[in-house]
Amino acid sequence: MKKILLIITFMGTMAMDGQTFIEQKDKHMHFAAGNVAGLVGYTWSYKKHENKTRALIAGICTAFAAGVAKEFYDAATGGYVELADVAATTLGGITIGFTIPLFEVKKPKLRANKRKRRPKSNKKCYKP
Repeated sequence: MKKILLIITFMGTMAMDGQTFIEQKDKHMHFAAGNVAGLVGYTWSYKKHENKTRALIAGICTAFAAGVAKEFYDAATGGYVELADVAATTLGGITIGFTIPLFEVKKPKLRANKRKRRPKSNKKCYKP
């Protein structure tokens, strides 16, 4: 199932307007920045909380925040805010967030050996 999801993800990213690469270079840069921001948010959250779901959400939120901050910077310097740029940055965070767990090495689960209780005896043990 994970391999199918990975293939679908790669097929979706490869079909992103290959003919208009020069015109869409800004969106590709936002996507790459979203990957980096999502990676930073995911790893920070996973190291702190050791919860994959929480780390995924943190990675996506970090990428979204990076996209919004960049667009606010563009608006402050005389540019204009593009919703598509924020969406590309967030999509980069989503992509990396779902891709990281596919490549993590799974640790074998150790079986917990339950300690058997000894039957209680009425004799007291004395150590010499």
